[in-house]
Amino acid sequence: MAIVSSLRDINLFSSLPSTADSSSSGTFRPPPPPIPVPKYAPSRRDRNPKTNHQTDTQPKKQPQSNPALKLPHHRTRYYKPVKEGVISSDGDRTIVIGDSGVSYQLPGAPFEFQFSYSETPKVKPVGIREPAFMPFAPPTMPRPWTGKAPLKKSKKKIPLFDSFNPPPAGKPGVKYVEMPGPLPFGRYPKEGMNRDEILGEPLKRWEKGMLIKPHMHDNRQVNLGRDGFTHNMLELIHSHWKRRRVCKVRCKGVPTVDMNNVCRVLEEKTGGEIIHRVGGVVYLFRGRNYNYRTRPQYPLMLWKPAAPVYPKLIQEVPEGLTKEEAHEFRVKGKSLRPICKLSKNGVYVSLVKDVRDAFELSSLVKIDCPGLEPSDYKKIGAKLKELVPCVLLSFDDEQILMWRGREWKSRFLDNPLIPNLSETNKANELDPSDKPSKEETVSDPKTVISSPKMISLWKRALESSKAVILEELNLGPDDLLKKVEEIEGTSLAAEHTFTAMVLTNSDGAAEDYVEDKDRSEEYYSDIDDDFDDEGSDDESLDPVGPVGSLPVDKIVRKLRERLK
Repeated sequence: MAIVSSLRDINLFSSLPSTADSSSSGTFRPPPPPIPVPKYAPSRRDRNPKTNHQTDTQPKKQPQSNPALKLPHHRTRYYKPVKEGVISSDGDRTIVIGDSGVSYQLPGAPFEFQFSYSETPKVKPVGIREPAFMPFAPPTMPRPWTGKAPLKKSKKKIPLFDSFNPPPAGKPGVKYVEMPGPLPFGRYPKEGMNRDEILGEPLKRWEKGMLIKPHMHDNRQVNLGRDGFTHNMLELIHSHWKRRRVCKVRCKGVPTVDMNNVCRVLEEKTGGEIIHRVGGVVYLFRGRNYNYRTRPQYPLMLWKPAAPVYPKLIQEVPEGLTKEEAHEFRVKGKSLRPICKLSKNGVYVSLVKDVRDAFELSSLVKIDCPGLEPSDYKKIGAKLKELVPCVLLSFDDEQILMWRGREWKSRFLDNPLIPNLSETNKANELDPSDKPSKEETVSDPKTVISSPKMISLWKRALESSKAVILEELNLGPDDLLKKVEEIEGTSLAAEHTFTAMVLTNSDGAAEDYVEDKDRSEEYYSDIDDDFDDEGSDDESLDPVGPVGSLPVDKIVRKLRERLK
């Protein structure tokens, strides 16, 4: 210890302060910091220097990575060209490329499943944006480990919902349930094996009105948007049919361009019947013998599959045009006025008819789509290309520019319409081949262009003496007023004149009554069948018999005689 004590600046306990002479330094010096930890671990070559010469001769082994980390995500550019046929299979579960796009075949399924049944283009896809996976749950899925034992099964047995034997209406905690029907008095619902048996007898007009009226101003509905009628909506519609006989489907946006296709798909996939349609609103009837317990049950899609890659809609050289002509049409289309402006989430039921009518006067047609998503107005352009038909030229500046094509034929072959060009279109003549000829410009003043429906109405008005053809065209105001007064007099006389029939009774007295040939028994039976689409409460009926012939009138007469 004498030797240790003789040493200078030694400290046997690191936790105690240094015993250095305080007179040598005026300030306190803290102990030095510990050795810093390296930021990165040493490489394998530094750890095992003896094996450096072996790594040069032997091949390097790549580390095994998890296959889940190799899957592409939304930010990766995955593209795989595909051809028609099966692209992936897992036993009986296959993914097929066909005329309906990407479809999924499951064992025992009544039809091929798709993400959207109504908005699938009629063109075969050329590629996919993600690996071919089934968006459904696998047939056997083991329970993932959660750190706890699985829960015991509930001893309470929940009965299946049966539409033929629903819970009573007054039961607490039970929602409103409509019985199957409507059925005639004395009949009961029966189990149906196919669509015709479930629908039952065709609905009468008054039955349709009775079913539709409660849903007119009700917001309990299925909303159908840009994706159209998707696969998971099948189960959603059956959940509506569980409580009510009619499911209200409101369509907005892209699907409303072709409502006939939407209605056809709804009836085919759900098995119901469309009993009423107004604009983009469809009323789907479940059937007289519908039972929720025996409904078809389909697996749900767990995620939305990526849309496949389709051929480009806009070609640099469209069909029927040269590159110079296509460029000239696109330049002229910039100064062309659009025929309409499409709003977001609108109802475009009359868009196809408007485009066809516009092609009667111009070879180029433009539609303005401000605020719409690019995918939306591209889908609208693809639908117009099939339905009109036409050739798409451009989607620039949120506008759809179309050309009617070489093979276009006018609907008015006998009397073609002459375009009345505006000031902006007179400067830029659209197509030199569309100039009206001299024979077309000279039109007959007596010819009138109208639709077949208006011609039939005019013929009916002439037959009923409610309209008269004026052969003299150059009439003054006074002469024209006289003609109008004569027409009013003849039309009123024809309207209030009926054929009379005289019948003799047993006493020899004659009774006169008016018989209207136009009003048959079916007319009176259908009076109650009319229903107001606007939901008005006015349910007044016309008198069925002559005045004073009802039993109530006889009672009133007897009371009056007693009072006298």
